[in-house]
Amino acid sequence: MNKKGRVLMAMSGGIDSTMAAILLHEQGYEVIGITMKTWDYENSGGNKKETGCCSLDSINDARKVAVDYGFPHNILDIREEFHNSIIDNFVQEYISGRTPNPCILCNTHIKWEALLKRADMLKCEYIATGHYAKIRKEDDRYIVSKGLDSNKDQSYVLWGVTQECLKRTIFPMGKYHKSEIKQMAIDRGYIQLAEKSESYEICFIPDNDYRSFLKRKVKGLEEKVSGGNFLSTDGKILGVHKGYPFYTIGQRKLGVSLGPEPAYVISIDEKSNTVVVGTKDELKKQEMYIKNINYQKYDNIQDGMQVSVKVRYKHKGEIATITKHDKYLKVLFHNKVEGIAPGQSAVIYEGEDVIAGGFIVKN
Repeated sequence: MNKKGRVLMAMSGGIDSTMAAILLHEQGYEVIGITMKTWDYENSGGNKKETGCCSLDSINDARKVAVDYGFPHNILDIREEFHNSIIDNFVQEYISGRTPNPCILCNTHIKWEALLKRADMLKCEYIATGHYAKIRKEDDRYIVSKGLDSNKDQSYVLWGVTQECLKRTIFPMGKYHKSEIKQMAIDRGYIQLAEKSESYEICFIPDNDYRSFLKRKVKGLEEKVSGGNFLSTDGKILGVHKGYPFYTIGQRKLGVSLGPEPAYVISIDEKSNTVVVGTKDELKKQEMYIKNINYQKYDNIQDGMQVSVKVRYKHKGEIATITKHDKYLKVLFHNKVEGIAPGQSAVIYEGEDVIAGGFIVKN
C-alpha cells in the first residue's frame, strides 16, 4: 500500500471526479475508482437521450481513465436502495406539499454509507468525491467549508454528512477553481472531458419535468389533485389550479392575476388542495424552522448565535439569529428572504464553515 494510503474514489465520469482521481493518484495515493449505479434512465420515462452519472457513457468514461492510469475501477449497484429511499421520498414530499432535496438526501443516506461499506471491504482508509468543498479537523471535529471557487462551491449539499463519514473523506477539488481543473484535464490529454457539458438536473429526471415523473409514479394523481383553488393571501378565490403537487414556492406564470403585479406561489396546503399566491413582497419571509439537524463545526448551537443561512443552493446567504425550539431550530433573518420552501435544505454558516444544516419545515 502506498504511504499516503488507499482511497476509494467516487467517479461519476464527469470532469470533477475524474480529475480528483487523477490528482490523488499523482499525489501518491493508491486509488480505487468506483461508479455508483443509482438509476436506470429507461425507468424515468423521459424522452431525452440518456445523460448524467448513471449513463453507460459516463461509466465507460470513468473506467477509461482508471485504465489509463492503471488503477482498479468498480461499479456499485445501489438502485434498490436509491429507489426505496430517494425516489419514494421525492414523490412523498411533493404529495405532502413540500419541495424535496433528493441530491442532499442521497449524499447523506445513500452514497456515503455505500462508499464507506465498500471502502471497508476494500481496506481503504479514505473515500473521496469531486465536490468543490474543503474539509479540516479542528478540536476533534471535522468541518466542511466552502470551496475556493465561489461559483462552484458545493458545501451546501454536504450539510448532512456525519462526523463518522467526514473523518475519512477527502475533497481534492476544494482548493481549485473550475477553470484550473479544465486546464489540468486538457494538459493530460482529456480535451473531450474538459468540453463535456455538465448536467444540473436531478439524475432520475433528466428531462427536468418532475410533474410528468410524478404522474407516471402515482397512478391517477392528476385526477385526484386537480380542481383545487388558487387563493389570494386574504383568502379570495382567484382561479382553479391543476393540482398542488405540480407547484413550488416562488413559481410564476400561474394563469391567475393579481392586477398589475406578477403572482407567485406563496404557500401550498395539501389538505385543502389549495395554492396561495401573492406578490413578490409577500413571498419574502423573515423566519423559518428547520428539523433533522446535523451538526458539523460544533456539536450544538448556542441560542442567539448570529450566523449566515442559505435556503437553497444558489442563495448567497442571509444573516440570521438562531434559537432552539424543542427539536427544531428557529431562524430569524435580519432581512426578509424570498422563496423559503418547506422540504428544501437550510445550511448554517459561520464565515466559510458549515456549522449545521437541516430541512425547512415551515416559515
